[in-house]
This record gives sequence, structure tokens and C-alpha cells, in this order.
Amino acid sequence: MAGTKKAGATQRLDDILFSQGFGTRRIVAGLIDAGLVRVGGKVVSDPGERFPTEGLQFEVESQPWTYHAKALVLLHKPAGYECSQKPSAWPSVLLLLPAPLRQRGVQPIGRLDQDTTGLLLLTDDGALIHRLTSPKKQVPKVYEISTDRPVEPKQVAQLLAGVVLDDDPRPVLAEGCEITGERALRLTLVQGKYHQVKRMVAAVGNHVVGLHRSRFGALELPADLAPGRWQWLDGPQVITG
Repeated sequence: MAGTKKAGATQRLDDILFSQGFGTRRIVAGLIDAGLVRVGGKVVSDPGERFPTEGLQFEVESQPWTYHAKALVLLHKPAGYECSQKPSAWPSVLLLLPAPLRQRGVQPIGRLDQDTTGLLLLTDDGALIHRLTSPKKQVPKVYEISTDRPVEPKQVAQLLAGVVLDDDPRPVLAEGCEITGERALRLTLVQGKYHQVKRMVAAVGNHVVGLHRSRFGALELPADLAPGRWQWLDGPQVITG
């Protein structure tokens, strides 16, 4: 996949399409030869024609696309999808993305359970995935939780003080926790353990019946982004602020 390009850099059209996930070299050549690629509204039939990549917009088989050296997208994950390329029981969340993004090898930055909804980030930038999931970075994630029993102030105090989970003798604590309804609370975590929210709530004597991630770092899930829909992000700085 293409790396970061200097401002004003140009690339061959066939290299652009290949880097953006529109298929193998042979497929890309076929798309261009068939007149299925437009730049600036005009069909381009020369695979070697060069274009500035910064902000480049084009169409492939009438599908609009904007060039991104590294893909970074935000998805409003619905329930019933697994954050895996090889799901075990539910369809992969990657099926909600267009084929070029899947071809590029985008992966979730962290994971949400199949029944968890909300903000999910995906990228083909391995260094960014490592940076944002590293325990040392402590990037905060905010979860909206529905419980099957009324939330008690003492449960909030326990979550803030730390609870012990069965796979780690060290207490795991919430960075923030507040009651948002009789059976609802908002939890902020900087760790990312397996089923962590559900296990923490269970450890204080309650049970999660609904889980939604509303924020990742400085990034909040847009109110107008419907479940199953996605959008481009301009760069890592929008996440960490």
C-alpha cells in the first residue's frame, strides 16, 4: 500500500488505483482500458498519466473516491457484527465497508463485541493501530451502559476505586464513571481487556444489558451517522486531539 507522499507529489493512475484498493495490477489495467475511470469528470485511458495525489478525487465504475495515502475511517457499528476478518458466528464488520477498503486490509483499532454498538475506528496503518491500542498511551474510551438493575452510588465508587478481574490480580479502575439514569451509567476506560466493561459491571453486582461506545479519545460519534454507516477521517490528530 502507498506510504505518505510529499505535498504536490504525483503518481501514475494505475499506481493510484492499486494503492487505493481497486484490485490487482491486472484488474486496475482492465478498469482503465474499459473507460471506467474518470478524473475531473473525464475518462482517463492512459494508465501512465500522472496526477497530484493530495486531495485527488476520481471515479471508478461511477463510484466517487478521494485519495488517502492511509485509510482511516469511523464506522457506527450496529449489533450483530464481529470485529474480525474470520468471524465465528456473526458476519464481519468489514462487510459494512466498500470493497476497496477491504482490499486495502483495513482493520479495527481495538474491538467491540458483536452485541456492542457505537464508534469503531478502522485503518490500514499498522503503526497507528499499535499506537492507539498500546496500554502505555491510555487513550480514553467512553461507554454508555444499560443495566438490568438500578445503579447504586456505591457501585460507581467501586468502579472508580478499582475492581479485580479473574485474569489479573491488579485492580482495574475506571477513569470516569457517572450515573446517567436509574439503570444507566457512563464509563470511561483507558484499558482494553477482553469483555472489560461487562466484567467490571458484573464485579460490582450488576449486569450489562446494553453497551454503546460514544467516544474514542477526542473523537465523538457523530449524531447524524446512522448505524452501519461510515465516514473518512482526516488523520490521527482528530482522535488524540
